[in-house]
Amino acid sequence: MSDTVKIVPVTTKQQQKQFIRFAWKLYEGDKNWVPPLIMDQKELLNYKKHPFYENAEIQTFLALKAGIVCGRIAAIVDHAHNKTHDELRGMFGFFESVNEAEVSNALFDTAKHWFAKRDIHMMRGPMNPSMNYTCSLLIDGFDKPPTFMMTYNKPYYAELIEGYGFKKTQDLFAFWGKADMLAGLDPKLLFVALEAKKRFNVHTRRIEKKTFKQDVLNFVKIYNSALVGTWGFVPLSEGEIKHMAAGLKHLIIPVMTAIAEVDGKAVGCVFGLLDYHPLIKEIDGRLFPLGFLKLLFKRKTIKKIRLVSTNVVPKYQMWGLSMVLVEHMLDDVLAWGITEAEFSWVLESNRLSRGTLERGGAILEKTYRIYDYEG
Repeated sequence: MSDTVKIVPVTTKQQQKQFIRFAWKLYEGDKNWVPPLIMDQKELLNYKKHPFYENAEIQTFLALKAGIVCGRIAAIVDHAHNKTHDELRGMFGFFESVNEAEVSNALFDTAKHWFAKRDIHMMRGPMNPSMNYTCSLLIDGFDKPPTFMMTYNKPYYAELIEGYGFKKTQDLFAFWGKADMLAGLDPKLLFVALEAKKRFNVHTRRIEKKTFKQDVLNFVKIYNSALVGTWGFVPLSEGEIKHMAAGLKHLIIPVMTAIAEVDGKAVGCVFGLLDYHPLIKEIDGRLFPLGFLKLLFKRKTIKKIRLVSTNVVPKYQMWGLSMVLVEHMLDDVLAWGITEAEFSWVLESNRLSRGTLERGGAILEKTYRIYDYEG
């Protein structure tokens, strides 16, 4: 531990505010940084109640030099992850630091010691607080702002993290493309998808107002089912499903959704999220008292979409239904005025999705990295 850097656990409301607001100071003048929604940060840090922490623990820490905040970190024990993957691993997240190894090393030392007291000697991150929310470190693609719900950080973070001894464990990719390129789906994949649609008598539709709540809930449940076996994936708890569904209800635009049904049961879904980041920057991360109104009434001005999730339950995954879903929503997306799309994130190990995007002409625009530390 450094003699000049003091690490203190966050225990007071004032320290919680310092933890959150440090990012505003660190990124001041950075045109590509987008402030987080303060309300969401409070929940994800467990400063306000969040269902993720019904089965997880977190402790946040501040780094101080001469009494001034110069870094922060969260140490997280995700019990659901450790049970799912049969390991004892701690997660670090919400990491921010000035460009001084003395500061970052002290933060990582503190997290490591906090985990060691719980007999945990492996770390992974950044997780904010898990892969079901925001995660990973941007390592390539600093020339443009991040898309909604994607991370952004200082370019020197990789050097600080790797300098401590962390090693790459998985990369995540963000692909960019013009919205109308969705029409150029791989003809072979599209043929398979259309044949599957006939074979299984698949019905596709968008979210409907009268079934909005149940449809959003179905989205999250399909997500849970579809990603079983994916690297690092941990199913959302019932509490998280309800909480996430409630949040998505305010963000999802029905015309940017599609649901695939077989025998009246939802088996696949796709939804795109508008890139709210330009508007969030305008309101400086504050939804209240009037920020949420700006998000609501100015969203029609947004011309970029993030295609977040195209998920199909395991039984139908090899039949190309994801292509059917994307095709269903294409006309509505273009009619809205969307001109560009980001497909994110895609795991490095997900060769099928990567190959489909590359064949469709999508451009790899940003690379993110998750690190492991084995003690």
